Amino acid sequence: MSEEPSAVSPEQSSAYAAVVGARLRAVRRQKRMSLQAVEAASGQEFKASVLGAYERGERAISVPRLQRLARLYDVPVDQLLPEDMAAQTNGHLAEAAGRGARSSAIRINLTALREAPGEQAAALRRFLAAIQVERQDFNGEVLTIRADDLRVIGATLGLGTAEMLTSLDDLGVVQHP
Repeated sequence: MSEEPSAVSPEQSSAYAAVVGARLRAVRRQKRMSLQAVEAASGQEFKASVLGAYERGERAISVPRLQRLARLYDVPVDQLLPEDMAAQTNGHLAEAAGRGARSSAIRINLTALREAPGEQAAALRRFLAAIQVERQDFNGEVLTIRADDLRVIGATLGLGTAEMLTSLDDLGVVQHP
């Protein structure tokens, strides 16, 4: 019998922990927090010594703890993961969708989105309105989003990249060429 191709070696796991740790440190420093400040802000949940071990890659952080740390830092969980490795956590389908999203921009029909019902459509309208303000793009009919935008929108809604593409198609807001 052959070993599963998705098996992760201890070396890969250690390397990943080191890269995640560097990302954790970068975000903490961007928030201008010391290890002791995080410990205090977390009500002693994240001890400075343990958080330091995560940041040095000496210990791997669990997903639930990563989620709580993201809430403490007030950032989406995916911002605590390294960019190039975040796509790997969403599986092969999301990776393929990500490649497709990078190679061709996704055009959102804003008129169709305004008419789309539901909480997800409302959240999407708010997010895209923020993008429009940031880009000063107010044509009001179509907005082109990038792969990173799609990833962030999906993370905000608790969806992977592939799921987000499917959701946009289901809403009928993707403008196909």
